[in-house]
Amino acid sequence: MEAIFSLHYPLTLSVLPNHPRSAEIAEEAHHRGYQVMLHLPMESLANETAEVQELRPGMSSKEVSSDLNSMLRTVPYATGVNNHQGSRATSDAQLMGELMPLLHAHHLFFIDSRTTAATVAYDAAQSAGVPCAFRNVPFLDDVQDVSAIGRQLEIAAKDAREKGQAIAIGHPHAATLRALAEFLPKAESEGIHLAHASELVH
Repeated sequence: MEAIFSLHYPLTLSVLPNHPRSAEIAEEAHHRGYQVMLHLPMESLANETAEVQELRPGMSSKEVSSDLNSMLRTVPYATGVNNHQGSRATSDAQLMGELMPLLHAHHLFFIDSRTTAATVAYDAAQSAGVPCAFRNVPFLDDVQDVSAIGRQLEIAAKDAREKGQAIAIGHPHAATLRALAEFLPKAESEGIHLAHASELVH
């Protein structure tokens, strides 16, 4: 975690719930001035490893509420939510329709990770009055190579200049952290303002 915390920029850390260090990481991130989000596990279409607890199509509003509440308890200081995996769940209008009013009630914003082009999560969030945005540049580290990640970061910077803002998502891989350490000072010197996710939702 020190490699992340050594990046002294307004980054947003999305923390998976129900892991031994979930609460510890969220608390430390908050105390060091980072923004914390709940990295909310949702069912995937692929054969990815499922979390112990995840949102799945067919769940009742009561089940969604219970699971959300228990996951939030393991990620203190969460001010927003984004989906972990979720290509099946985020394309299910009924499930997203159950989730978003709950996020509104908790005063949480939502970032759609867009793990599928069929996602309806962003539209559901808008309909429920949840401040929201979505990942609008490629994932940074599908290829875990410093130079490849640097190229993805350049795409994000280009998008930010052209569209006014960009949301990029990466993972705490060693290569990603090295690429960020190299790229972020350069981006800032070129006039790119780094911001917490909450500043980019609407």
